[in-house]
Amino acid sequence: MKFRKLLAAALAIPALFPTLSAAKDEAAGAEALLARAVAYYKDKGDIALATFSRQGAFVTDSLYVYVLSGDGLMLASGGSSSVLIDRDVADMKDAAGKPFFREMLDTAKARGKGQVEYRWLNRRDGKVERKIAFFEQVGEKVLAVGYYLPHGTAAQAEALAERAARAVRADAAQAFRDFNDLNGDFVEDDLYVFAIGIDDGRFRAHGALPRLLGTPARALRDADGREFIPEMLDKLRDADTGETRYAWKNTVTGKVSTKHTYLRKVDGYLVGVGHYLD
Repeated sequence: MKFRKLLAAALAIPALFPTLSAAKDEAAGAEALLARAVAYYKDKGDIALATFSRQGAFVTDSLYVYVLSGDGLMLASGGSSSVLIDRDVADMKDAAGKPFFREMLDTAKARGKGQVEYRWLNRRDGKVERKIAFFEQVGEKVLAVGYYLPHGTAAQAEALAERAARAVRADAAQAFRDFNDLNGDFVEDDLYVFAIGIDDGRFRAHGALPRLLGTPARALRDADGREFIPEMLDKLRDADTGETRYAWKNTVTGKVSTKHTYLRKVDGYLVGVGHYLD
């Protein structure tokens, strides 16, 4: 049994590489485009703003440059934010309610450059997704280039479930704190960990909905009105692992999708990680 688990984990590792590699490539591409845009702006001045807003050398399939004034006016954009040109976006919030432009402006003013994570429309698939933007202040302007983070895959979800199970086995209390940390190591792309006490059926952790902590899990219904937690608990009654599917609202996109979740039973707790199928 142990050999099979080790073999499964080993086989899952290569499947993660394309996703991780793609993310690194996108990040490197975003940083390179920003560096090129900064150099171009320093050379051309405000004439560069029109260039950044056109389909051309500073727009690729997934990357584009946008520019803010120091007080938050959108001055240029080669992407979906072009609809915001000439508008004050300083206090505009993303799909999750985060005032990311304000964070960007404040950080640029204090440090000259940085990065920020936010939720933004990906016009390639029409979905709101996690995005990281690198930015740099040049004079009174802030130039930025962002890239979208990849969706969590089945292999990632299963590997995260295994890692979460090991963490609970080592120190359950610390593991639950880590699972609830939105900036911690147990949130990957749109994946997160939840944990439920098998005896009392209450949430010990939930990486996306912390308001559920301490609440009864069995009465929770999915988007179709089904009480799906009892089914999860039943699957682990005589087994240490399991899988299930249910309709769940993606906290990133706000849309209901089918979710495939990997379950682990560890020291009296149900630990789960799911990924969206669409």
